[in-house]
Amino acid sequence: MSDEAGKTRTLIVGAGAAGGMVAEEMRLRPEQGYAVVGFLDDDEGKIGTEVAGLPVLGRITDLIAIARDERIDQVVIAIPSASGASIRGVVALCDEAETPAKIVPGVWEIILGDVTISQLRQVLPEDLLGRETVVLDSQEMTGYLSDRTVLITGAGGSIGSELARQVASFGPARLIMMGRGENSIYEIDQEIGQDYPDVERHLVISSISDPMAVEVLFRDERPEIVLHAAAHKHVHLMEAYPDEAVKNNVMGTRILIDAAVRYGADRVVMLSTDKAVRPRGVMGASKRVAESIMIERASRGSDTKLIAVRFGNVLGSRGSVVPLFRQQISHGGPVTVTHPDVTRYFMTIREAAMLVLEAGLTGHGGEIFVLDMGEPMRIADLATHLIRLSGFEPGRDIAIEFSGLRPGEKLHEELWYSDETLLETGRKKVMVVQSPTDAVVPDLWDRVKRLEELAEHCDRDGVIRELADIFPDMKVRTDNDDEDTGC
Repeated sequence: MSDEAGKTRTLIVGAGAAGGMVAEEMRLRPEQGYAVVGFLDDDEGKIGTEVAGLPVLGRITDLIAIARDERIDQVVIAIPSASGASIRGVVALCDEAETPAKIVPGVWEIILGDVTISQLRQVLPEDLLGRETVVLDSQEMTGYLSDRTVLITGAGGSIGSELARQVASFGPARLIMMGRGENSIYEIDQEIGQDYPDVERHLVISSISDPMAVEVLFRDERPEIVLHAAAHKHVHLMEAYPDEAVKNNVMGTRILIDAAVRYGADRVVMLSTDKAVRPRGVMGASKRVAESIMIERASRGSDTKLIAVRFGNVLGSRGSVVPLFRQQISHGGPVTVTHPDVTRYFMTIREAAMLVLEAGLTGHGGEIFVLDMGEPMRIADLATHLIRLSGFEPGRDIAIEFSGLRPGEKLHEELWYSDETLLETGRKKVMVVQSPTDAVVPDLWDRVKRLEELAEHCDRDGVIRELADIFPDMKVRTDNDDEDTGC
């Protein structure tokens, strides 16, 4: 097969079951125009042997030399269990060999034996994370969500809409999708209606910071499970509009939790962020106050289970770096990175939503769950990989420029405080934080009242000073800064 003229000479990285299936599929479909030359694998026992009648030519580190000697036209990565670092390493070797790389689909397609040539695709940013596939226990989730009334706040956002899709798949009695952006809510409603026509849906165009709207919603709909994804999350924008951060992230959370407890909801799962740990900016500080509200209300012994889930950046979500980098690349660059050493934790939207559902099912009330985000990734490395995946060479075709950390941003994020202890939950990738007794913001309700009053009066400097008084790591804006100080 490897000697046929006019074929795309293919080298497969991974001489295991997945690689063998790809080679066999290519052999059975000669009309597709592929000629598999052989395999690469780091298992010394396989080197020199044959898989699917083809030789294992060497180790993965031999890729550049073998690609040159064998006149390879493309490399197929066929290692479903590979880590993100391993995939990034193979892609880097392919870049150096000037040979395009493709990758096999997910692990479940391999297990089910459904790998076909048509499913081979370009390497995507999420492949660079190399995160293991999360699989929900469908029977357990059905018992949790089926025939329940589920409210999702921020349902038009990246994670909120994915939560809506996953909840709909488990047959809720009624799915309430709430958000301020009517077009986003309309779009997810149309999608859910098409994919899950038997699910009864109710749309709410309103803000969680509107107490009357929330009161009427809970009074009339009586949601049993509340997935609270609504939040302002753009760090630099919340530095400019701290009053809006307080209204949405603090006041909105308080109003929502109060209504849920008053009307007997079974549980509220609030999505939090790694930026709530030792917050340096307004967004993280507002979410840390929201966590404190949840913990304090849960400590009163309510029948409503109040739970928070803390995680990092979501790859491809609105406001994340990947869509921005792609846009910058499409315009010829430059790709802007804040700092050469800045790192962030990442996970995919689908995985984040799945783990939020798992944490909500696990919680008994008052817990902060932390999702296993893996190893942090350097943003400069991510930019480099995205440029190369787009067919360009960093520095030559597309420049990378460093713009400096923006107000409120940290060089490295953390998922828990140094005095917090992580405990296993029995669920893969979901851990629970055991916080010290002083985890709640001191004088919480006085602080919340003060923050809300300042926000309602559009006193932006006052909000920042109040938050900085609570969180000493925050940078206080000086009088010389150019930001507006009021509405």
